[in-house]
Amino acid sequence: MTLRQFEYLVTVVDEGSFTRAAELLHVTQPALSHQIRALERTTGTQLLDRLPRTVRLTPAGRAWLPFARAALADAERAMTAARRAGGLECGELHVATVYSLTLGALPPVLRKWRALHPDVRIRLFEHRHADELREAMAEGQADVAIGPDPVGWAGFTRVLGMEDFVLVLPPDSEHESPVDLRAFADQGWVHYAPGNGLADVVDAACRDRGFQPWAAVRTEQTATVPVLAAAGLGPALVPRNVVPERFDGVVLRPEPPVRRELVAYCHKDPDPLTSAFIGLLAEAGWDA
Repeated sequence: MTLRQFEYLVTVVDEGSFTRAAELLHVTQPALSHQIRALERTTGTQLLDRLPRTVRLTPAGRAWLPFARAALADAERAMTAARRAGGLECGELHVATVYSLTLGALPPVLRKWRALHPDVRIRLFEHRHADELREAMAEGQADVAIGPDPVGWAGFTRVLGMEDFVLVLPPDSEHESPVDLRAFADQGWVHYAPGNGLADVVDAACRDRGFQPWAAVRTEQTATVPVLAAAGLGPALVPRNVVPERFDGVVLRPEPPVRRELVAYCHKDPDPLTSAFIGLLAEAGWDA
């Protein structure tokens, strides 16, 4: 039983045809059929029903298929890991982060990475809350995480900089920077839905200033918050990097400032490819 046989049978199932599968795999149809029959002999049971116009899995084939797909995926990950361990500029880098960073700060870094390493694929895993991000990394979801400092993390960490927050108001606002958040203590705020990590940031910033923000509107979508604030539904505290360049609202700097530290972190010392990505992150000017 070989991975090649697994690949052949999975492709036949996905294509629903020996002919199309053979074309896709660049093998002859007799050779493909021979390998499928060899696999069935090894398993001791028929995996496919050959119908006049298509093929379908037998009950044994349906039981076998998810394990075959998993084996192929594991083999691809193993190959990627081996290439990366050798410092080769290819493979796939898994990056976990929080939603607010994929909206603003991360895309320019990914664009530069793509230009430098066109043969390295990036897979993003996005999380609503820093605690979810930490938990996912503890379970081995990604090669590197980018987010708020995971206090007590036992693995590798590198400080990237500070994420600044700004206050967003409608275009007709007469307030100017710097602004004291306490001036808006009696107003209804545009707030983040519970479970979004930015809700904790806003609540903590207001609590430090002696009040609890009353949520006039809550939204799941981080990108929606500045839009609603600019529309006049209430003030909103948002990461500066999620505010688009062309924006109708008033953007003010709080005093004292609202900031959180951002870090890149891994389970252990990063391999050459991950280390290069973290180096690019560190050059991105997070404090700018």
